[in-house]
Amino acid sequence: MPTVSSYLDRSDPRPLISCAVGDTVLDAARCMNDHHIGALPVLDGDRLAGIFTERDVLKRVVAEGRDPATTQVSDVMSTPVTIAAPNAPLTLLRTLMRDAHIRHIPVVDDGRPIAMMSIGDLNRAQADQQDETIHALEAYVTIR
Repeated sequence: MPTVSSYLDRSDPRPLISCAVGDTVLDAARCMNDHHIGALPVLDGDRLAGIFTERDVLKRVVAEGRDPATTQVSDVMSTPVTIAAPNAPLTLLRTLMRDAHIRHIPVVDDGRPIAMMSIGDLNRAQADQQDETIHALEAYVTIR
């Protein structure tokens, strides 16, 4: 059963993009746009304080008429945060995302976030696993 760490080991290495509790919503939104991502772990020092998502922008900033240039991320981020350990099976993350209606889960090791897993990552991992199974079955049938 594939785990978060086995997926991260096989995927292209990418740095963890994050924001700080004191950053403005405008800065965080620009960061998400620049990196083409839908969520940022919010750090207080090197510790996870929350998660800031596209949904937070819509529900807690736009819908409430807040000024993104002056609103701090810490005022509108989501807490508590559903997290995963590096050894967590990918199937567990899919279940957590489905049940909590979320699309991103920070991966935390020794209390510090090291990666972010998205529903897109899980879909990619599942498609890769299905491709491997298909190739193995094709090879088996060809041998016979």
